[in-house]
Amino acid sequence: MGVDYVLFERICELSGRFRPEGRRLMLGRQSFRLEGGKIERKYANALKRHGIAADVASLQREDGFSEALWAGLGFGEMESMDFSKYEGAGIVHDLNKPVPPELLGQFGFIFDGGTLEHVFNVPQALDNVFHMLRPGGRFVSANGMNGWVGHGLYQFSPELAWTYWGRTMGCKVHACLGIKKMPLRGGEPLVFPDPADSGKRLRLKGLIPEGRVYLYYEVERLPTSAAGDIVLQSDYETLWHPHTNAGETRLDRQES
Repeated sequence: MGVDYVLFERICELSGRFRPEGRRLMLGRQSFRLEGGKIERKYANALKRHGIAADVASLQREDGFSEALWAGLGFGEMESMDFSKYEGAGIVHDLNKPVPPELLGQFGFIFDGGTLEHVFNVPQALDNVFHMLRPGGRFVSANGMNGWVGHGLYQFSPELAWTYWGRTMGCKVHACLGIKKMPLRGGEPLVFPDPADSGKRLRLKGLIPEGRVYLYYEVERLPTSAAGDIVLQSDYETLWHPHTNAGETRLDRQES
């Protein structure tokens, strides 16, 4: 788990438009390591592009972890949560299980740079993140979408961001992107629209680049956000909607 160049670029962009209130948390104690020379200059150029005055060297720690990066980009002190104390996480918790009450609604920012793909009980882990966020808080996730077979337990689909976070939990989806874990040469991310807008699932054949690709999304818990009863894939919900006898659906609520 760690912040590579493409995630560094996204965090720099986020820092220019969002400052969290409340506590900040990373799932897993994320690393941040540079090797100097040309690579370090690429990171320095990213800071300049986003109007950040920090010196890239000041964002590094000798132990290779990322706390100095987050502080230097304006996010403040980042806590970390992990299954064990192996990497020095301050909060030890198994995300397969509900988080304790004292963590509910505590965090204005949560970052996952590749932890959820290693958690078997993903629905519980996602619920944990939602309940740990305070209203106005944001969750940023970057997990494997394609090319990561054998890396973790799962690869994720854009449908997850829109269906779980957007419709089921009532959060605002600020971004849902496919970003290639790539060398330092730029490249535009894939923008994934909400499948519910068309009622059809995304057609992505031939559009996903070769190699490892992140599903990157940013969501905000709104004051009105509330956990829904069931997660239904958008295209199936569209098909079932005229025939359901189960009472009001999410589509009914959207149309009213």
